[in-house]
Amino acid sequence: MPNFAYESKLGGRDGRLICGVDEAGRGPLAGPVVAAAVILNPRRRPRGLDDSKKLDAAQRELLYGRLMERARAGELRFGIGAASVAEITRLNIFHATMLAMCRAVTALRIVPDHALIDGNHCPKDLCCPATAIVDGDAISVSIAAASIIAKVTRDRAMTKLHRRYPAYGWDSNKGYGTPSHHAGLKLVGISPHHRLGFAPVHQQMTLDLELTT
Repeated sequence: MPNFAYESKLGGRDGRLICGVDEAGRGPLAGPVVAAAVILNPRRRPRGLDDSKKLDAAQRELLYGRLMERARAGELRFGIGAASVAEITRLNIFHATMLAMCRAVTALRIVPDHALIDGNHCPKDLCCPATAIVDGDAISVSIAAASIIAKVTRDRAMTKLHRRYPAYGWDSNKGYGTPSHHAGLKLVGISPHHRLGFAPVHQQMTLDLELTT
């Protein structure tokens, strides 16, 4: 289970503000990439926090609720940032993810003393010093908390989009390239929320153009 060791080494138990940062949605064919930044109170951490990928939807929702309760009580800070489909197309998914992470840290409305970033890269434009941790959501409890908030936030957004674009099955696949999503692409073509630079979407867009010319 993730723990507070990295945060403690950086002074997280001594009053320094250490935030964990993670993203959700780098791989899907549609929708934004969403990042979250979380500063936990070392003495008031919700139990059961873990890498969001190891949790099922019900567990994530439960833990998300606990994190929001702590936030309402002033016992943690969190910020959410996103990069749009247009930004993903313009910047590429890597740089769009870095942008979403920067926005999430800025949304904390306080400059952390240090950020722990899931992965092997730190955003260049971050407002504070940072350390990248590979598989950080399984190591740092602050990153694990961020992974849950980012994942639940994005999943809810994709479920909402599903109501407008039901052909793709986004309520279940959240924009990933599942058989149901590919079937929807073949049936109705691409939507404004598809990532044009991703190969299956680009191929479908090319096919749609060929069929209309």
